[in-house]
Amino acid sequence: MAALTGCTSDPLADQYREGDNKGFIAADGRQIEEIPADERTEPIEFEGVLDVGGTATSADYAGDVLVVNFWYAACAPCRVEAEQLEDAHETFQGQDVSFLGVNLYDGAEASRAFAETYGVTYPSALATEDGSIKLAFAGQTPLNAVPVTLVLDTEGRVAARIIGQLDDASILETLVRDALEEA
Repeated sequence: MAALTGCTSDPLADQYREGDNKGFIAADGRQIEEIPADERTEPIEFEGVLDVGGTATSADYAGDVLVVNFWYAACAPCRVEAEQLEDAHETFQGQDVSFLGVNLYDGAEASRAFAETYGVTYPSALATEDGSIKLAFAGQTPLNAVPVTLVLDTEGRVAARIIGQLDDASILETLVRDALEEA
């Protein structure tokens, strides 16, 4: 699937790569922050309706390092980074690491179509179905500047934050490994 993804043409992602700045809200520069364990806030408790049906709650991920990616289908940088996120997801298969997308603007059909097009195999919660998931994370990330990726430690606290497009899976993989090593 990854080989097919690389060959598909995506006009919005192409515009982003060319610097046209159309169709998305970007952060003021990429920011990567790793938060020391003694400076982390309380665990984030959340619940969300999944694009594949059912729900996901913070309790479902208890004891795992959880990567939470905030995105939406028309976001060009989200399209560009999807492959990097999926690569990181595959790297940690069989380990105590989970991935969850949070789609901020799309319904289930558009969210699943994005996942199919870009080869994303982990589920996404739909903020359009239950806005409480946005509220749960609001103090941890600027949700008006997507994409944003959070790494939650095994206690559910934010251990790392990437504001802006993930350029390489290895960046996220390093942050996840750091959180795993704390456990």
